[in-house]
Amino acid sequence: MRYEGKLYRPPSEADSLILQATIGCSHNLCVYCDMYRAKKFRVRPLSESLDDLREAGRRAGDRIDKLFVADGDALIMDTDHWLAILEVAAEVFPRLRRVSCYAMASNVLQKTDAELEALRRAGLSTLYIGPESGDPVTLKRIVKGGTFEEHVEAARRAHGAGMALSVIALLGAGGVARSQEHAEATARLVTEMDPEFFAALTLTVVPETPMARMESKGLFELPDIRGLLTELRTIVDQARPSRALFRTNHASNHLPIAGELPRDRAQIVAVLDAALSGQIPLRPAWLRGL
Repeated sequence: MRYEGKLYRPPSEADSLILQATIGCSHNLCVYCDMYRAKKFRVRPLSESLDDLREAGRRAGDRIDKLFVADGDALIMDTDHWLAILEVAAEVFPRLRRVSCYAMASNVLQKTDAELEALRRAGLSTLYIGPESGDPVTLKRIVKGGTFEEHVEAARRAHGAGMALSVIALLGAGGVARSQEHAEATARLVTEMDPEFFAALTLTVVPETPMARMESKGLFELPDIRGLLTELRTIVDQARPSRALFRTNHASNHLPIAGELPRDRAQIVAVLDAALSGQIPLRPAWLRGL
């Protein structure tokens, strides 16, 4: 496989083959993110992606069961481009059971219902969407590129096509000033999007990002650890997905938690209360990262 620059994938795709079908992120304006700032967005030539898949098939075709299509919002690719990739992936990986990618709400909304259904039939089964927050003020400040309502509609249409959703929230995204609003609105958004998977990450202010400049000017202040855990407690306590696997296993988090909502809500809240009272040790700073 040919790769350009750093690659990023969700923790749950750790054992997936990664196909870098796009370079960078088409939006690339989120103020907290530096993952794709060094890359100019483009779609790789289809021939390159198909060649990479065929080569991977020759080398390890019978061992590949999951494929993650990168980079930042690969769903933006034209449907015909996607269908060609999915067709070859199915041919060269006979055990393939899941194809997934990062997506923005706008990527979903730009496709027709028929296109989404065609992609699902061809094998694209899971979308990772990171609204980060449900708070309208926070969404504008972090330049996420989608509203509360657009994320809900994108989730409705993806589900209508038979796709599973993994929704990602970003603890601390509202700063100290909107910590409570951010947590409560994010819980409402998770409820409305009703994902099959839900994960929380913790914001890190990365040097030289717009958010770092906002912080240096006193325009943003990241909540302390207690504030971040309190946000997480609020989100877990108030979110009402039908059934979602819940994880905080990303390296950015202070407290790794795994469970299912709503089944394990009480236990997760109890763990967070214990952590807030100092009864449970947190992840050491040296083990945390992006």
